[in-house]
Amino acid sequence: MRSRVLSGALAAVVAAAGLIALSSQQGAQASPPGGKDVTATLFEWTYDSVARACTDQLGPAGDGYVEISPATETIQGGQWWTSYQPVSYKLQNRLGDETSLKHMIDTCHAAGVKVVADAVINHMSAGSGTGTAGTAYTKYDYPGFYQNQDFHTCRTDITDYQDRSDVQNCELVGLADLDTGSDYVRGTIAGYLNHLTSLGVDGFRIDAAKHIAASDLAAIKAKLTNPNVYWAQEVIYGAGEAVQPSEYTGTGDVDAFQGAYDLKRIFTSEKLAYLGNWGASWGAGYLASDKSRTFVDNWDTERNGSTLSYKDNATYTLANVFMLAWPYGSPNVLSDYEFSDNDAGPPNGGTVNACYSDGWKCEHAWPQIASMVGFRNAVSGTAVTNWWDDGNNAVAFGRGSRGYVAINHEGAALTRTFTTSLAPGGYCDVQHPGTVYTVGSNGAFTATVGAGDAVALYSGAPCGTAGAGGTTGTGSTTGGTTDPASGASFAVDATTVLGQNIFVAGDNAALGGWDPAKAVPLSAASYPVWKADVRLPAGTAFQYKYIRKDGSGAVTWESGANRSATVPSGGTVVLNDTWRN
Repeated sequence: MRSRVLSGALAAVVAAAGLIALSSQQGAQASPPGGKDVTATLFEWTYDSVARACTDQLGPAGDGYVEISPATETIQGGQWWTSYQPVSYKLQNRLGDETSLKHMIDTCHAAGVKVVADAVINHMSAGSGTGTAGTAYTKYDYPGFYQNQDFHTCRTDITDYQDRSDVQNCELVGLADLDTGSDYVRGTIAGYLNHLTSLGVDGFRIDAAKHIAASDLAAIKAKLTNPNVYWAQEVIYGAGEAVQPSEYTGTGDVDAFQGAYDLKRIFTSEKLAYLGNWGASWGAGYLASDKSRTFVDNWDTERNGSTLSYKDNATYTLANVFMLAWPYGSPNVLSDYEFSDNDAGPPNGGTVNACYSDGWKCEHAWPQIASMVGFRNAVSGTAVTNWWDDGNNAVAFGRGSRGYVAINHEGAALTRTFTTSLAPGGYCDVQHPGTVYTVGSNGAFTATVGAGDAVALYSGAPCGTAGAGGTTGTGSTTGGTTDPASGASFAVDATTVLGQNIFVAGDNAALGGWDPAKAVPLSAASYPVWKADVRLPAGTAFQYKYIRKDGSGAVTWESGANRSATVPSGGTVVLNDTWRN
């Protein structure tokens, strides 16, 4: 997002916060030790809500890092972008105070998850008022921290991105621009970051880094008590602009905006077959893998439409599956809330009482996304092997001898025998727990991958309900397929927790004959709606119910009487249901 394309003072401030806020990801290096390089950015979640997510979701899933929204005292207001206008470095805002922040950090660490803090250090506010911790301030005068002399003398908005001085010394849509060339300012910023480090913060995402000279950021980092702390920078690539992402790799990682833009373009209007060498070799806007933080979307780009978002449903899910499976950069998964108003702040002031309620989307917990975190950890350090594509929108590839993924973004199901480098044996599909594929002595397995669906296998993958009622043999999944010649198209709105999956069982052999072990797995590509298409002869009358299976093999049937439906004489019966507790 660029301030120069916005109109209106309020829109400018919103964009500023956005530009400032532009990306979020991990916390240790782009190639951190231990192979757990996935970050979940819990955008505008309160610290107490983040703590619960670390314990209940992120730790068990294998996420290495959680990124939190800015911790400073800010201007007041309900909009999300108020978080990006600090008025002091007191640790108190709508997300919590210093005590709750410290508790969250300790809780996440106990769950094996490191914490990255979004740090707004380019600027202060655009106006005057009283902050979230009670501080009275005016623009260029922030008691106890900064006064007029601590800001750049250019007091007009940035207008020319071809002019380095304009970009780094003038104001980003009216926000008071700190003179980061000043030793006092550098020391004050370092003091704030050191305070966060003393509480246990493991790294920083530097907001609006493009608007701070790389040499200034290096000088600030040198003042830290731990100058080797993880450091990632928001530097948006712009062709021909004066400031480029490559300037910032000397101090840390850089958010890969061009990668996110390209993923949208390819997943919506081009061919997935083009992704066979996605990464630094793509040129302008890309950096080396160990300096890049990849993402499908962040809170700015989903609002300005430059990337995919949760609104793209299965396409969004598959893009995340690809990013997590592919060995370029360190991936970040955004987790936030529904919006129609681009300014809207978080529901309940940031308190997440439960995922998928009150508008919280919890993308990090979508089963088909969350399952790929374990995949990525298991294949860490391996190269791409056995690439295959259909010349269009179905692709498959391995990760050394440890994993294999097939992604079908075509409009119909794909059945094929895939060649892998996996050792012979049975492998659990983490995209559809309960389904096991057998890899033969020649490294091949046969699968049917539904439209808008994926299959992901890796050595040591949890089997979920496999062995306790999973589909076994050469394997196939009907989850997500479309337009069977005749049959039933199932869709049920059902929320789950990590390790749980939804199946449909019924009185027809194609539905398992009421045997939970033979029930049809549903795809979570459009989570929380689970889908599957099942071929049934025209005119077939059948009864069915949905069941939930967890990782231990426990089966829970939905409540109520059996559901019933009849396949029409031509086509399919479309069933849109809601899970009955």
